[in-house]
Amino acid sequence: MTRPFEGVKILDFTQVLAGPYASYQLALLGADVIKVERREGEDMRRTPLSREWAERGLAPGWQAINGNKRSLTLDLSRPEAITIVKQLAGQADVVMENFRPGVMDKLGIGYAALSAINPRLIYCAISGFGQTGPERLGAGYDGKIQALSGIMSITGHPETGPTRAGFAVCDVLSGATAAFGVSSALFQRTHTGKGQMVDVSMLEATLAFLSGQVADYSVAGHRQQLSGNQAVSRRPTANLFKAGDGYLLLAVNSEKQYRALMTALGRADALDDPRFVDWFARQENEKALRAIIEEALSNKDPRDWEKILEAAGAPCASIWKIEEVIEHPQIAARGAIQEIDTPYGRLRFAGSGFQLAHGGGRLDRMAPALSAHTEEVLASLGYDAQTIAELRAREIV
Repeated sequence: MTRPFEGVKILDFTQVLAGPYASYQLALLGADVIKVERREGEDMRRTPLSREWAERGLAPGWQAINGNKRSLTLDLSRPEAITIVKQLAGQADVVMENFRPGVMDKLGIGYAALSAINPRLIYCAISGFGQTGPERLGAGYDGKIQALSGIMSITGHPETGPTRAGFAVCDVLSGATAAFGVSSALFQRTHTGKGQMVDVSMLEATLAFLSGQVADYSVAGHRQQLSGNQAVSRRPTANLFKAGDGYLLLAVNSEKQYRALMTALGRADALDDPRFVDWFARQENEKALRAIIEEALSNKDPRDWEKILEAAGAPCASIWKIEEVIEHPQIAARGAIQEIDTPYGRLRFAGSGFQLAHGGGRLDRMAPALSAHTEEVLASLGYDAQTIAELRAREIV
């Protein structure tokens, strides 16, 4: 079945995480993504998690966001390589890059140069702070953006101080924003016939995901604090609790859920306790309420309580590790982890975060070996085998 972006050609200069994550989302949905790398390949191919995979130039984290792509190597300091880029851009629908602002312009392949060749071209530039403004040339690293955006000011516990999220959240949400921006521009082009610049700032993308916290201050003047594991609802029963030999995250936010929780815990008596008569009272007496809940939770393991409370109508979850959740029956039932056959055996990767009734995201092939498609791409431009061999010998491709 035809996928949404089949027939869309993307010339992808992005590297590390935010940009490749964006182009990966589009590749899953059928776009033909040509990944342009320097001749030695980008550093992420060799991240030191696994020596075996790093030596292959196929580090697991790199594979995770580069499936379904084709690999072309070019030395962009050489005029012949720039000529190839311009030829490809003339046929492309989208160019994506995440260099600092101005780098592609200096190479002669920025938006102005390429849109002059192809007015229908959509050019997506992802950077830390966008193409304009006083911080435009600042480096955009995930940790830096987590600290600067306010995420770290609300993440962590007062007694231990701010902490980073457990994954590169600003990178991936910026990548998701970029994929949405490119999709929007492609749709708009069906009305206007024109390409355009898509300018993605990691800082602004992160603020967009913090819209509730921004409004808390801009509308009500509320200043956020480190919130630990407390939910944004500020309900005392929407937090992390000790349970048996581990922990249980309760997401009990409504009166109905609260009554279900206390009943399932065998503490229906607390429903008549004047200290817990409403949410304001429960918040004021949070320590006493926590003590009652944790005492009740102490006699079973978190996974057992997860089943009991969920069945009773009190939303909760035990703490699942990555290696556990990918085997979860719900994940298996929906095919969220996609499996592909590779020269290294059968491998599994996360796919799209949504499903379409008609032609949704699908992983067809693993991330490419370095320069695996250089001959194929150049041949599509009319280069013969001898010319390609000469370009390789001269270390242009």
